[in-house]
Amino acid sequence: ILAIYVLLGCVFESMSMLLLTVPVFFPVVAGLGYDLVWFGILVVIVIEISLITPPVGMNVFVLRAVLPDVSTGTIFRGVTPFWVAGMVRALLVLLLPSIVLFLPQLLY
Repeated sequence: ILAIYVLLGCVFESMSMLLLTVPVFFPVVAGLGYDLVWFGILVVIVIEISLITPPVGMNVFVLRAVLPDVSTGTIFRGVTPFWVAGMVRALLVLLLPSIVLFLPQLLY
């Protein structure tokens, strides 16, 4: 599911991805017994990562339009540390769901 979001991020913006995929993935994730709050947070993290993922990375091209004198390659090199940090964050949330569920569990 997460790989699909990364691939869709190359051609869609975030709201389009959510509206197209949540009706399909929500019942699957709920049926598998995963916490839906955790899944929602993970999806938002992965969608934001996908918007700066090469080769298309929609946010990179928005930045390119704002800064026409900076090359696309320079912008992709500049967002690489953020992409790596996002992947580490997504991996932590995937492997340790208690990180994101700590505060919501206090409300129960």
